[in-house]
Amino acid sequence: MSQPFTLAVCVEMLFRDKPVLERVKRLTDLGFACEIWDWTAHDIVALAATGAHFTSMTGYVTGRLADDEGAEDLLRTAALSIPVARQLGGPRLNLHGTGLGPRGLPVLPTETVTGAMWLKAQETLARIAALGAREGVTFVLENLNTEVDHPGTPFARAADTLALVSAVASPHLRLNLDLYHAQIGEGNLIALCRRALPFIGEIQVADVPGRCEPGTGEISYPAIARALSEMGYRGVIGLEAWPQGDDLQALERFRRAFTV
Repeated sequence: MSQPFTLAVCVEMLFRDKPVLERVKRLTDLGFACEIWDWTAHDIVALAATGAHFTSMTGYVTGRLADDEGAEDLLRTAALSIPVARQLGGPRLNLHGTGLGPRGLPVLPTETVTGAMWLKAQETLARIAALGAREGVTFVLENLNTEVDHPGTPFARAADTLALVSAVASPHLRLNLDLYHAQIGEGNLIALCRRALPFIGEIQVADVPGRCEPGTGEISYPAIARALSEMGYRGVIGLEAWPQGDDLQALERFRRAFTV
């Protein structure tokens, strides 16, 4: 048995009874890399001082892909996020189809995505990729589900994010392929991974239903892990899940699912 992937854990979702710095130190001691959401909510100097390996953080503060005002805001706050990423060792900078507010709901819900919005989104992401190239960083675009967690989010499906990232065709814009969201919205996960493989910057996981750790729901993550290993994927697998029970048990289930 081997561990071909870098296993990372979202510090926002585990050990929630402890301060963030203690969560980071605990995860590091257990052999996991760390991921954070909104960097403005954290003491970045203190996080960097832990020496933890950070693999992902939200790469903007406000902004949207598909309108002029939102695009300028996205570019401005993405630029502000880059020095923070450097302080944390250069994690990938995560983006969404639109800004997300409380409870993960879009700040500007969209029921119909027009052709003009697609073109604007591609233009905005091309500018993001150019920013990444100038600064030597990588942005990743995450797929979401609109059925359960993020209703009204444009460009949410993995098919949408893959279309946009492949159209921009830059190594500084990759996919954050979230398999929990993809299972709810699309399914056929191994074929999706194979199709998306050339563009993947990171993979995130949780089980369905409930967004709990692998092994608690309907997704056969050991089968996915074997398929990813056979495809040659050697990148990050990020756990973004609410533990069903004990946090340490959740982490052990996660590690076991991705040991091949």
